[in-house]
Amino acid sequence: MAFTFKNNYDISDLLEIVKILRSENGCPWDKVQTHESIRSDLIEETYEVCEGIDNDSPEMLREELGDLLLQIVFHTQIEREKGNFVFSDVCDDICKKLIERHPHVFGSVKVENEDEVLKNWDAIKKKAKKQENYSDTLESIPKTFPALIRGDKICRRASRAGICEKDAVSALKNLSNEISSLADNIENGSNADKEQLYQDKMGEILLRTCEADRLLKVDSEKALTYASQRFTKSFKAAEEQISASGRKLDELSEEELGGIQKRIFSGETAIR
Repeated sequence: MAFTFKNNYDISDLLEIVKILRSENGCPWDKVQTHESIRSDLIEETYEVCEGIDNDSPEMLREELGDLLLQIVFHTQIEREKGNFVFSDVCDDICKKLIERHPHVFGSVKVENEDEVLKNWDAIKKKAKKQENYSDTLESIPKTFPALIRGDKICRRASRAGICEKDAVSALKNLSNEISSLADNIENGSNADKEQLYQDKMGEILLRTCEADRLLKVDSEKALTYASQRFTKSFKAAEEQISASGRKLDELSEEELGGIQKRIFSGETAIR
């Protein structure tokens, strides 16, 4: 195999390595993969990059960025074999996009702040993607996005058309009303298609939560991620404390479990 081993490699070497792995005499696994078969790998590697960021770990981030870069090169190699495009085309496209969408840096456009930068970016993006109205901008959000990320983007783009709550307090009050409405329906509602009704109502509650998050400048996905991590940590601490007292969680009374549950959801690690 014609390959030069080095002490240090660069992007050209990565391109060549993936090309070799996909070749006739390459790796039996790599050469039969398709976009579809490694689609989930791309998603997983992206989340592992996020974990490196959340852990504030340069070592982990460096490694996971490499794994993510491999996915990009791998998908590009598949298209190269089909004769559709090569890696330099991918680089050329993103460079041109960055130059086009930063006229205040690479052109003569003047901006005063970050909001004006984002406004210009959206206007240029709408023109490039031939989005003629606000509905087009909403429909362009990928349906494959995690639901909270998609909900955040939908609320932000709808707000640009004036379809939004006037402030965070109003958003939270309307969110509270939706929750109360669902609770009332559960207590007093009919038996007709409860499953669909609850799904629809909870969907509305989650979307209104995204709208409240927008006004509070909170990232919904990040907020739930961190809350889940706090819950897990608090749950573990509670179980360890219960075990240290010679008992198990499933041996506690409903009253005891209720008090522990409240503290776990609030992220407390000390269970009194």
